[in-house]
Amino acid sequence: MNQTTQILGKVYLVGAGPGDPGLMTVKGKTLLEHADVVIYDALVSPEILNTVNPQAELINAGKRRGRHSMLQTETTQLLIEKAQNYAIVVRLKGGDPFVFGRGGEEMSDLIAAGVSVEVVPGITSGIAAPAYAGIPVTHRNYSSSVTFVTGHESIGKYRPQVNWQAIAKGSETIVIYMGVYNLHQIIPQLIAAGLAQDTPIALIRWGTTPKQAELLGTLKTITKKIAQTGFEAPAITIIGKVVNLHNLLSQGCPESVTSDQ
Repeated sequence: MNQTTQILGKVYLVGAGPGDPGLMTVKGKTLLEHADVVIYDALVSPEILNTVNPQAELINAGKRRGRHSMLQTETTQLLIEKAQNYAIVVRLKGGDPFVFGRGGEEMSDLIAAGVSVEVVPGITSGIAAPAYAGIPVTHRNYSSSVTFVTGHESIGKYRPQVNWQAIAKGSETIVIYMGVYNLHQIIPQLIAAGLAQDTPIALIRWGTTPKQAELLGTLKTITKKIAQTGFEAPAITIIGKVVNLHNLLSQGCPESVTSDQ
């Protein structure tokens, strides 16, 4: 970018939350109502997009496994260009921008380009989706530690650098983002590290939305259940004894969710 180019606007990296519009922050919602441009990712729900200023320009940046509509560098360059012409530019991301959302990368690139930028955190699906399924990620009687980890890094590439042995030994609850397609690789490593085959596991798809669905099983049975039911991403995976609380605590969850046992 030409260093003499004047940057008129500001970019806000806004977390849209897990899907339920009611779980979006007041600050994030206010920015959407006043935005000039909103560049959003694939996992942002239509209900949230409906709250955007009707005069704003809406741009779909895509970014879902195997269906990337815009490269990361293209997205960043677009943000820079829009900030040169508009006062309020919102980069809207599902969940929280700094939790597997590449928000840190985008922010550093914008700062390097001389663009004013601010992050607005959102509720991450790794906490909210289990909550809507009656699964607390920590519980005094079952889990005093939780690890959030990605199960997918880029198109066609599983991330072998993740130390599943250390995670299995060091955490009582494991929450895996974007891991459904790689569970057949992840689970054997967890078992080899010492987790019992009957360790409970839950998959939660479209968490906190009316389409939410859960698939429960054990490390031994879950991959077969996925094949039998055709359970697909996007989904959050929760592993640990806290999953056993689902049947009891789901009584306090929204009635719109469904469950496959």
